[in-house]
Amino acid sequence: MTATAASSIRPFSTARFEHPPKVIAIGDSLVYGYGDPVGGGWVERLRRVWMEAQGPVLYNLGIRGDRVAQVAERLEQEFRYRGEIRNQVPDQLILSVGVNDSPRLGRPEGRNVTDLAIFSEQVETLLTTAQALCPVVVVGMVPVNEAKMPFFDCFYFNQADQYRYKEVMKQACQARQIPYLDIFERWLERGPAWIEAHLMDDGIHPNVAGYKALLDEVLHWLPPVKSLKSSALPQRLH
Repeated sequence: MTATAASSIRPFSTARFEHPPKVIAIGDSLVYGYGDPVGGGWVERLRRVWMEAQGPVLYNLGIRGDRVAQVAERLEQEFRYRGEIRNQVPDQLILSVGVNDSPRLGRPEGRNVTDLAIFSEQVETLLTTAQALCPVVVVGMVPVNEAKMPFFDCFYFNQADQYRYKEVMKQACQARQIPYLDIFERWLERGPAWIEAHLMDDGIHPNVAGYKALLDEVLHWLPPVKSLKSSALPQRLH
């Protein structure tokens, strides 16, 4: 564990027979951790930090290429299958998805994979479903390196479209009082050279340094799991 990660751990304690909180991270390749052969991505790195601190149990449910509609389709079933114990379900959802909806097909001026208006409707559906299950937080997308496009010879990602799509997600979260970590803006503030040094050669996925940076961002931002439980939050399923 790095010194930065270790210094960011809040101590956890549970009663002798109390089961630790369960957290699901669900989304696309940013959740899956593609591009980090050392630490497995920020979710896997966070899982190891929490495991060493005897903290929450964290499940990585990232699938490469997933869009918002696909995550919404599998969300509730994935959630119900991660309860482990009868009549219990996970305590928190971490969502991170949206970048795969934004690229243009075939050429830089082509149509977006998901039309922005449709994307907005799908985000509403996803967040409504998620909040009905348990407390939710959202980790935003990382900015791409446009000079490396196209991806797979057909997907043209660009930061202008990314901004539009992440703003839809961010504003929907704000309307629902869902915590949203704006990685896109934070990375842009560090400049193009910093971004390029923290992305793979494909210009889309973080590299080892990028996932280390993401872990640091999340550790300093993520609300403690138990602090999200209150009478104002959706009731857990039974």
